[in-house]
Amino acid sequence: MAKKKPIKKGSPKGSGKMRKIIWSLLALFLLLGGASVFWVWQTLYRNNLNLIKGEPSFLYIPTGTQFDGVLNIMRERRLLISEAGFVWTAKQKRYDHLVKPGRYRMRPGMSNAELVNILRAGLQEPVRLTLVNLHSPKVLAQKVGQFLEADSTALLKLMQNDHALAEIGFNSDNVLSVVLPNTYEFYWNTDARQFFARMLKEYKTFWTSERKAKAQKQKLSPVEVSILASIVERETQYKPERPTIARVYMNRLKKGMRLQADPTVVFAVGDFSINRVRSKHLEVESPYNTYKIEGLPPGPICLPSINSIEAVLDAPSVPYLFFCAKEDFSGTHRFAVTELEHLANARKFQRAMNARGIR
Repeated sequence: MAKKKPIKKGSPKGSGKMRKIIWSLLALFLLLGGASVFWVWQTLYRNNLNLIKGEPSFLYIPTGTQFDGVLNIMRERRLLISEAGFVWTAKQKRYDHLVKPGRYRMRPGMSNAELVNILRAGLQEPVRLTLVNLHSPKVLAQKVGQFLEADSTALLKLMQNDHALAEIGFNSDNVLSVVLPNTYEFYWNTDARQFFARMLKEYKTFWTSERKAKAQKQKLSPVEVSILASIVERETQYKPERPTIARVYMNRLKKGMRLQADPTVVFAVGDFSINRVRSKHLEVESPYNTYKIEGLPPGPICLPSINSIEAVLDAPSVPYLFFCAKEDFSGTHRFAVTELEHLANARKFQRAMNARGIR
């Protein structure tokens, strides 16, 4: 009787097919996983900015802007190579709920991860604002409005609010005294009140007890020092003579003489292109025309430099009551004690101006 062959469990052919399917699926999963990892890496870390190499740019995000607003700003400037990649990164890092206003530096080659991290953290690049050669609150407000988010109209209204200014010892005429010429760093999204608060803080820091004591010795308040310093500033760019010119004016004040300062007349007329003050200019009715008013004008005629302020505080004891520019146009002056001496000096300078055709 023949033996029966044992029946094998499972089919070799079927199990081999199953293994192929499993390996194929595993390979597919690995391929998809690898592709996903590569896509995530590219989205996060590859350059996504349309910027020219070597030319950094700035992204300005106004106060109150939401995420859609940020995207609109970027679209208008065509900053992004892939908007979808930026949006995905922003949402992963929850920047779409953490938008912060400001001025942000963007560099060529910057990735989505870098850009979103900077924006989310509010890592702004400060604005360097230089405040010099400004002659009125209006001009100051316009300058600030060009560099900061602060509204120039709001800043000007703040500097014209006599009621509020009185609480800190100023008024709309002398408020320019608060601002010391210098280069300051601000965040771009600084508003009008923040700007003024910073200027007031700098002013209080500058006016130390030592400087206040010097001002008192000269029988001037800090504001009066600033007003007089602004006249000295406009009188000469030759710094070594500023203390002497300051003393001339203080001597005149002490004797009850009018200052008769030409720069105040130019300010009163409002024409800063005037090269030669004429008799017609001296007749202008203004609280800034020191040929007509007694004492100091009501406010500074410019932002006086610290050098001019120190010139007033450290003015030497000299007897001069007059000064006149030298006829060689060197920027230096001839000083005089008597009016007779002064008139002789003035005639020399007038003849020199006539010879040069300065009208």
